[in-house]
Amino acid sequence: MAAAPASSELLRPVLPLPVAGARLRPFAPADAPALTRHANDWDIWRNLRDRFPHPYTLADAEWYVRFVNADGSRDLHLCIEVDGEAAGSISVLFQDDISRRSAEIGYWLGRVCWGRGIGTAAVEALSAYALTHFDLCRLYATVFEYNPASARVLEKAGFALEGRLRKSITKDGQTVDGLLYSLILNAELGMGG
Repeated sequence: MAAAPASSELLRPVLPLPVAGARLRPFAPADAPALTRHANDWDIWRNLRDRFPHPYTLADAEWYVRFVNADGSRDLHLCIEVDGEAAGSISVLFQDDISRRSAEIGYWLGRVCWGRGIGTAAVEALSAYALTHFDLCRLYATVFEYNPASARVLEKAGFALEGRLRKSITKDGQTVDGLLYSLILNAELGMGG
């Protein structure tokens, strides 16, 4: 098992999801128009890092698809495909140095797909894949305090709230708390714990 990916093939899996018409797969250049349509939403932007632009243009989507498919990428970025089109993104960002057995998971899903269990299924599938194929013992995510839907996604996927990072996130002129969630691999018990 690699701490960070040793093989680019490990970074390009196709993972089925237990939701009709949904799966995780590598991004393709043809995904850019659908990605633009789903990503150009203020309610998505307000819950992501500032590097995620708004408005989200076709040029932004084309850049992102090139970025996640670049040779030498050391992180795992997958398309959340729903009914044959790109409807979101989910990533595992591998850490290094003393945090090398930890990775951050992040995701977003287009509004038309909300409430169908796709986000939870995607987090569960990619978490299981990452913890199985890489030398990781911990996945974590930070949720903006005003995004309870994302917190529920993580909780349903087995993540536990580790703590509140007070005034740790500044977005759109507002400084708020971050909620730190993690999923710990316990060799004796499997995932969780």
